[in-house]
Amino acid sequence: MWQTVKNQYHLLVAVLANAAYGSSAKSLKVIGVTGTDGKTTTVSLIYHILESCGYKASMIASTGATINGKAYDIGFHVTTPSSFSIQKFLKRALEGKCEYFVLEVTSHSIDQNRVYGIPFRMAVLTNVTHEHLDYHKTYENYLNTKLRFVISADTSIVNRDDASFTSFARLQGKNLSHKYLSYGLSKDSDVNPGNFDIAAFSLKGDFNKYNLLAAVAVARNLGISDSKIIRAVNSFKFPAGRMETVYDKDFKVIIDFAHTPNSFENVLSFVRPLTRGRIIHVFGSAGQRDKSKRPDLGKISSRFADLLILTSEDPRRENAGKIVDDIEKGIVDKSKVIRVLDRDKAIEKAVEQAKKGDLILITGKAQESSMNYGSGEKPWDEFKTVKAALEKYNFI
Repeated sequence: MWQTVKNQYHLLVAVLANAAYGSSAKSLKVIGVTGTDGKTTTVSLIYHILESCGYKASMIASTGATINGKAYDIGFHVTTPSSFSIQKFLKRALEGKCEYFVLEVTSHSIDQNRVYGIPFRMAVLTNVTHEHLDYHKTYENYLNTKLRFVISADTSIVNRDDASFTSFARLQGKNLSHKYLSYGLSKDSDVNPGNFDIAAFSLKGDFNKYNLLAAVAVARNLGISDSKIIRAVNSFKFPAGRMETVYDKDFKVIIDFAHTPNSFENVLSFVRPLTRGRIIHVFGSAGQRDKSKRPDLGKISSRFADLLILTSEDPRRENAGKIVDDIEKGIVDKSKVIRVLDRDKAIEKAVEQAKKGDLILITGKAQESSMNYGSGEKPWDEFKTVKAALEKYNFI
C-alpha cells in the first residue's frame, strides 16, 4: 500500500521532469532493454551497432551514461536513474543531434514510473528469472511488471526460449495488432543461429549468444543489413566486469557482475569445463535486498565450484555474517566453504589458495565503484583490489 502511494509521488515527479525538459524523448527513437540478466551487455551491443553503422546514439546502462560520445557517472548502485536525470540526459542527446537513445530499464524504474512519458519505439526483454522479490513480493508481480513495459512499446523484441515468452504470447494474443520479433537459439525464433551466423564471434557462453541475437533483432528491425551488423560486432568490446579476465598466468582470475541464481548458473556452467584445476568462487549477496535467492546462490555455486569463499557484497545495515549464513543454507558440503567477511581479505585468501590451473571467479561487484558496509558508501575498486592481492603474493 505504501509503495503504491510512493509510486503516485514518483509519477508526479516524472510528469514534472518531462515538462521541465520538454519531453525530449518524443523527438528521439528510444530503445528500452529490460530483463533479469544481460541488460547492460545488450544495451552496449545495440549502442555499438548503431554508432558503428553511422547513426548518432546515446545510452544509459548500469555502467554509466554515454551522451553524444561523452561519459557520465550516474551514481552508486544505479541502473535506471531518476526521472529528472533521465530527462536531462534525453535533452542533452537531442541537443547533440542524436537520433537513437538506448536505455537500460529496471523493474523498479517501471513500477516507480521513472520512465513515464517516454515513447519507446522498441522494448527488448532478455529473460525473467528469480530476482527482486523483496520489492515485487512474487515472481508473477515481477514478471508482469516487465511484460507491461515490453508490450507498451511500438515493437517488442522477446526471447523465444525464455519461460517468460509463454506469458508474453498470452498478452500478445489479446492485441494481435502489436508488433513483435523473437530471438533465441531455437529455430522457432525469428532471429536465430540458423539465419544469423554467430559461430564466427568469440562469445563466452550461451547467455552472450542471447544478448547478441537480441541486438541483431533490434538492428534488423531498424533495417540495418547483416553485413553491417557483423562488421560492428567484430569491433565490440564487452562492458567492464562482464566475464573479464584480469590475470592469466599460472592460474586465472575472472571478474563478473553475476549476482542472480540464473547468472550464477550461466557463468559457472560455462567456466567449469574450461578449467583444468579448481574453481575458487568469491561471492556474497547484497544486504537489504532479495533474501530468498541467497540459498540458491550457495547451492548453484557449490555444484560447480571447488572452494567457495563467502564474503560481503554491500551488506548495508544487514549483518554480513547473517547474509553468509543464508547463503550457506543452500550448501550441503560445508567443507568447501571459507568465510571471510572483509571482501579485500576474501580476495587475498583466494589468491593465496590458488594453484596452477585454478580459476578464481569473483562475482557480484564488477565495475561498481563503492561498497556499503552499513555506514554509507565507501570507495571500492574490484580490479585494484585483485591487483593488490596479486602483488602481495608476488604474482605480478
